[in-house]
Amino acid sequence: MSQPTPAAALNPYARFLAPDAASLETVLAASPSALAEIVEALGPDRISVSPAPGKWSPAQVLCHLADCELAFAFRLRQTLAEEHHVLQPFDQDRWATHYDKIPANQALAAFTAMREWNLILIRQALSTAAAKPVTHPERGSMTFLTLVETMAGHDLNHITQLKKLV
Repeated sequence: MSQPTPAAALNPYARFLAPDAASLETVLAASPSALAEIVEALGPDRISVSPAPGKWSPAQVLCHLADCELAFAFRLRQTLAEEHHVLQPFDQDRWATHYDKIPANQALAAFTAMREWNLILIRQALSTAAAKPVTHPERGSMTFLTLVETMAGHDLNHITQLKKLV
């Protein structure tokens, strides 16, 4: 019998989360306003400045978050709609090739709108679908709850990175 995959392998952002699942919705709901505060604190002069060669600027991180929210939206819905759904991974660097052309405020608006939409679904489905299985081709078998945890941890990871730039 094979050993279960450790939680950290299923969700590489698990270390950013509090141990109680009740905080997930709080994190997910607070992320848009936390990001808006960071955008305001950085201002237009620093929002598009990369912190180091080869690193994304804060505006590019916002674009990445908007793209990830889009990917999570599809993953959550496919997990609920299909039995034993296999998630489609994506290459974040290839998706990022157009980020320089997107204003930070548009990325934040897209993220915020999609997050609100995803939160409606999560609030309705989490209590009954938390254990619904799904497979990530690189990480293995996980659940609907793992996807939600990954979203929250991913948010906290990038919010922490961006706060250091403020």
